[in-house]
Amino acid sequence: MGESIRSKETVISAPPNSAAARDESLTLRPLTDADEREVHKFLGACHTVDAVYMTGLINDNGMESPFNRGAFFAVRDGRGRLEGISLIGHATLFETRTERALAALASLAQHYTHAHVVMGEQEKMESFWKLYSAGGQQPRLICRELLFEQRHLLEARMPVRDLRRATLDDLPQLLLVQSRLAWDESGVNPLEADPEGFRLRMARRVEQGRVWVWIERERLIFKADVMTETADVVYLEGIYVHPEERGKGYGLRCMSQLSRTLLERARSLCLLVNERNKDAQIFFFKSGFKLRGCYDTFFLQPKDESELFTV
Repeated sequence: MGESIRSKETVISAPPNSAAARDESLTLRPLTDADEREVHKFLGACHTVDAVYMTGLINDNGMESPFNRGAFFAVRDGRGRLEGISLIGHATLFETRTERALAALASLAQHYTHAHVVMGEQEKMESFWKLYSAGGQQPRLICRELLFEQRHLLEARMPVRDLRRATLDDLPQLLLVQSRLAWDESGVNPLEADPEGFRLRMARRVEQGRVWVWIERERLIFKADVMTETADVVYLEGIYVHPEERGKGYGLRCMSQLSRTLLERARSLCLLVNERNKDAQIFFFKSGFKLRGCYDTFFLQPKDESELFTV
């Protein structure tokens, strides 16, 4: 993937004119594995997509890992208490308790020039973007996404006997479908932009047992990915029904069965749906999901026009 994540981390520091530097009571430093317990406690008190996603990455990879595709940073007050945490890298996410922490992290993120996406709760994202956009990368695509959640099961639908966890034998089909979904969402095809990295990440997710499929006669009928999970919530993404099989109830049957399996180990299921995707919204309402909130996702334009995106 070219320049390593760790080497990029070394150039990220609080610049002299940043919010952290101007506020002497704040400190902004990279997080290490030694901070993991404290970070879990901080994020565990939050219930946002950002907090759960960061928690899932830490559970999977630890605080310091190339699989995080970025570095974690913390903002602390004068007594050393956490006010905010951010993952700054390919994806930039943040969880803050104060406006000054948000300002400090937005200022820091400006100095990382290889970000692909920034996302957050709608209200916080508006504040973050006002601060970040002054010196950071510019957006090439802005999406409003709706947060759906399922806590209670509907009446069980007819089971799908062949719904199962994917294996590496399924990888070729999964790569094609997932790359198409990424293109539809972000305008970037990861099989063209970062084929090696994309295959590695998809294979790792399969090996972790986080991809569910229904394949009939060598054709992928249904797919769903567990993006991340904690003891409280499982976040899903990449849900797909073959175009020729839509409207037949197959997707609803698979979601009914999968929801029952996943809710045995978590209190709720969550996912994000593009505000413009009305068909998907109807599908998830029928599957028992409720609308819980709004998030904004900014896909960024690289400062170096020749740089390839990685998804």
